[in-house]
Amino acid sequence: MNAMPSRHDEQRGLWLGLLGVVIFALTLPMTRLAVGPANDPQLPPLFVTAGRAAFAALLSIVYLLAVRAPRPTVAQLPAFAVSALGTVVGFPLFLALALRHVESMHAAVVTGLLPLATALAAALWFRQRPSVGFWACAAGGCALVVAFALVQGSGRLVMADALLLGAVASAATGYVAGARLAAQMRAEQVICWVLVLSLPVTLPLTFAALARPAGARRGLGRLRLRHAVLDVAGLLRLVPRHGARRHGARQPVQLVQPFLSLLFAVPVLGERLDPATVAFALAVIATVFVGKRMPAHRPA
Repeated sequence: MNAMPSRHDEQRGLWLGLLGVVIFALTLPMTRLAVGPANDPQLPPLFVTAGRAAFAALLSIVYLLAVRAPRPTVAQLPAFAVSALGTVVGFPLFLALALRHVESMHAAVVTGLLPLATALAAALWFRQRPSVGFWACAAGGCALVVAFALVQGSGRLVMADALLLGAVASAATGYVAGARLAAQMRAEQVICWVLVLSLPVTLPLTFAALARPAGARRGLGRLRLRHAVLDVAGLLRLVPRHGARRHGARQPVQLVQPFLSLLFAVPVLGERLDPATVAFALAVIATVFVGKRMPAHRPA
């Protein structure tokens, strides 16, 4: 049985988690900047997805060799595959596709559900039984996001909202799979191996996109590819090794991510911060805060 983390480890994890949340918050406006709006498209969403992961994977190889990290076992490969599909492919691709059509502030409110979605995925993965209160918060959070999307969409939902929810579901699943692996090796080594094992897919796609004249020089300057390592590695620290959902309730740093994304969107993209967006973001954060403190029980 693994020992419970010490207070020093928890504090270190909290600061790493805060760093990860800050970088995660920057990912939204930077991705919007990279792909551009529908009326002025920039880089292809597939290149944004594959390019950042491939570049980060090359850096990960250097790190893994330097620390002599153990190789994944055959038994761990399914969890690595789930984590890669969620964090390397699903989340960034869905996000990039959505941000071609909605502002990053819009995406910040919708993806504010990610901590609650991660808690739900962890409860299912670890075979816990969330309380009625947790399910009520989950339903309330979803209702808030749908209401916000309807307000922003003048009474109708758009495909970008479905893509953003797909991004949230992908990330939540990938984070929990990665956190399960982080009980067996260091969290930073987990995400590095996730990126390296994804190289057979991400590297060819990156080279194919770079073959286009418009893709190469502008792309690497805008993507801030280091986010692919830092944001996921930081967030893996927030999912516990012993009962993921419960430990997550003691980590409030995720809750500031939507507001940081809103604030970063102003100088990076020139988006306007309106009262309605702030109000919905506050409501989503409050729902997540309450929901993550609802009890979960393991089956007898």
